[in-house]
Amino acid sequence: MERVQIQVLGISASPVSQNAYALIMKENEGDRRLPIIIGAYEAQAIAMEIEGMSSPRPMTHDLVKNIIDAFGAVLTEVEISDLQDGTFFAKLYFESFDIEVDARPSDAIALAVRFNAPIFINSDILEDTGQIPQPEEMAAEDAFGKESYSASKQFNESQPATPLSKIDKLQVQLDKAINDEDYELAVNLRDEIKRILEST
Repeated sequence: MERVQIQVLGISASPVSQNAYALIMKENEGDRRLPIIIGAYEAQAIAMEIEGMSSPRPMTHDLVKNIIDAFGAVLTEVEISDLQDGTFFAKLYFESFDIEVDARPSDAIALAVRFNAPIFINSDILEDTGQIPQPEEMAAEDAFGKESYSASKQFNESQPATPLSKIDKLQVQLDKAINDEDYELAVNLRDEIKRILEST
């Protein structure tokens, strides 16, 4: 099976859901992009690691890494191995124990960035789902900067700004509370967002 190495290019708010984000992957030796829809928590976990941010106590993916380290295992690579009914599947490979573990791509990538492990994808999947951006889209990416991974920002900021809804404003406050490590406020904001969503 042929594989292609890919890397995280950025994270953007998903156009299909208020509580989801698009994780944009890019092939290392080419221009194809692969958007993967992930949850807000996983987007935060990936963004925080790439931005070099840390929480005072281990978050779930940090805890998993600590457990793997404690057992002396090494995550050697991650692979997006399958696509079924629009859902991606991934595997974690541990060379030291010659084992592989099934995982969601978002969790696998959150661990890959913590271990600095390479990420691969089955070439057939990339061929079927990969997208080549238009020149103006690539220019927008360059203008935005590949180093900006904040989950509260849009991947392409060339669109005109629109007024923020109450949910959007609360989400911005939630992102700031998490960045400021004010977890008590973050919990309250999360609960308020959940309450509003459930009442609509």
